[in-house]
Amino acid sequence: MQPSEERGARGSEAPDRPSSAGHEWPTSLSRRRAEPLELLSVDGLPEEAVPSFEAALQTVCVTVAYFRDEPTDTWRVEGVREAGWGDDQLAGALALAAAVGGIEPPALQVGRIEAEGWLARTIESFAEFPIGRFLIRPTHVPNPVAYGRTVLRLDAGLAFGSGEHASTQGCLMAFEAIAHRKPRRVLDLGTGSAILALAAAKRLHCPVLATDIEPWSVRVATENAALNGMRRFVAARLADGWRHRAVRGGCYDLVFANILARPLCAMARDLAAHLTPRGTAILAGLLGTQARMVLAAHLRQGLWLERRINVGPWTTLVLRRA
Repeated sequence: MQPSEERGARGSEAPDRPSSAGHEWPTSLSRRRAEPLELLSVDGLPEEAVPSFEAALQTVCVTVAYFRDEPTDTWRVEGVREAGWGDDQLAGALALAAAVGGIEPPALQVGRIEAEGWLARTIESFAEFPIGRFLIRPTHVPNPVAYGRTVLRLDAGLAFGSGEHASTQGCLMAFEAIAHRKPRRVLDLGTGSAILALAAAKRLHCPVLATDIEPWSVRVATENAALNGMRRFVAARLADGWRHRAVRGGCYDLVFANILARPLCAMARDLAAHLTPRGTAILAGLLGTQARMVLAAHLRQGLWLERRINVGPWTTLVLRRA
């Protein structure tokens, strides 16, 4: 098995993703005592099913990774969770992922791992790293002044939105290329850890509306805004895509949507309707094989492709409204 470019997972704004409302999400592993952990894995997936199963495991797992088996050209998606947490929720999410991917539900493999060692390795392996002019710096390392860089502070236990995901990297690279336009009204759909919202707020010093369908993501986004001194700029809200009045009530110069391919296609019309003239949309969370489908949905709404960024198997699209 050859690992993909990505180790971590991200939050998702997909409307068809099961909600975790009513559950206490383990948001900060580096500050928690070690609980018994399980490794969940699904093997033999076609490439187009990877995003759906990644999102399914994210409903109960604190970190998700995926690996490609070159001889068979199939993928394995695996995640780590607290033992026994969210069994009912996971069953529904996996069934939905199989339906979305058009495949028979695959077998879920479950194994125990040592919590203390895994937690230590997770923190140790999450070192600060640059993405262009941005510097992703975990909270467990020193925080000296980084001249010439915009520092984004995140907790090592936040497996989604840590900046390691290829989609997040693509979004930050795309934003760096368009930041000189100085957009003043910014929306981050499916904010997860709020890393993209924080990047925009720190670089532009403008208000950013950060939304997510998951209550725990909204809570974590709020905590990260405070951690980075951006509470007065980043407003985190619980919202299902464009359906919430707080989202539909505005027009935006810049929209981040790091979600999944099918929800991106479904929301293309709303995105175009709420993007200001010559506004920019940065779309991610899609594999390279899905880029044509997502692009076609947005071209039909009058947007045009400015740039495409590929990081490993994942693609980021930069679109503009005419």
